[in-house]
Amino acid sequence: MTDSAHQNRCVIGVDVGGTKVAAGFVNELGEMSRPVRVPMNPRGTAAEGFAAVASVLDKLLNEKRADNSSISIGVCAPGPLDPRTGVVLNPPNVPCWRDFPLVAELERRYGVVARLDNDANAAALAESLWGAGRGYSNVFYTCIGTGIGTGVVFDGRIFHGRTGSAAEGGHVSIDYRGPVCNCGKRGCIEALASGTAIARRAREAVAADEKAGSRLLALADGDASSIRSEMIGSAAQMNDALAQQILEDTVEFLAIWLGNIVDLLEPDVMILGGGVSEMLRPRFPQIQDRLKTWCVNAQCCKIPLVPAHYGENSGIAGGAALCFLPDET
Repeated sequence: MTDSAHQNRCVIGVDVGGTKVAAGFVNELGEMSRPVRVPMNPRGTAAEGFAAVASVLDKLLNEKRADNSSISIGVCAPGPLDPRTGVVLNPPNVPCWRDFPLVAELERRYGVVARLDNDANAAALAESLWGAGRGYSNVFYTCIGTGIGTGVVFDGRIFHGRTGSAAEGGHVSIDYRGPVCNCGKRGCIEALASGTAIARRAREAVAADEKAGSRLLALADGDASSIRSEMIGSAAQMNDALAQQILEDTVEFLAIWLGNIVDLLEPDVMILGGGVSEMLRPRFPQIQDRLKTWCVNAQCCKIPLVPAHYGENSGIAGGAALCFLPDET
């Protein structure tokens, strides 16, 4: 598709999450306008889930008041899903959709071209096209938040693997004796360095010794079970020894993991997004410096480790980015 055709297209990016659907217009420069958001009941019926998606699209299309045939819709959603067929398979976070043909339903209702991919893949593509990965051929992206998702873009295309299930980097194990991950494996990086894992490690440490992490416990109003990952960052800034140690351990976990990523993929750039990444942003130089301990590649420290460009709207940008991919031949 030519650049002029891109510029004349109307693209809507849709972000389906476990509790909400968000959408907005995105132009060829990755700039968003008129974002809207509605709640979603992930445990209702398939039709109710689709109605939430239709609700945000109807709001945007009513504002546009134009021929829908010129519109493209890109959707990012939790996996597992099949990006080739546009079917949502059986996502734990959106159980209302099982083998649900989301792309076919969108194209039937709106008479448009629609595309679908998982949230991390789509966000990786948006970063590659318009964000922190712009100008690089091979991009590794990770969103470190409640869980850890990853996406890989090679020469402007998402790497899907044989069946579309590739790039589940959050479930790469770095400790076979480690804690059991929600996926069933032991020692996945998600089970060690996600926001959920960081909070769990802090709660366990405070429960074992309440004198440790006194500032952290104070932030949780004295209730160790109420400790959340963002509190650990705040307590660390107040020189809470336990919080600082937890973040130091997290830096080490991520250095081990990213060292494996470099040895496997040797990307041109590694992009870190999500709430935990933002909390750790001042420690990026530490992570990068420690790569040389955990990486065979002698050039590992020359690979940029950078924060993501898109924040809370990464899903909208990611969904829209799918529409700017060249057609498969």
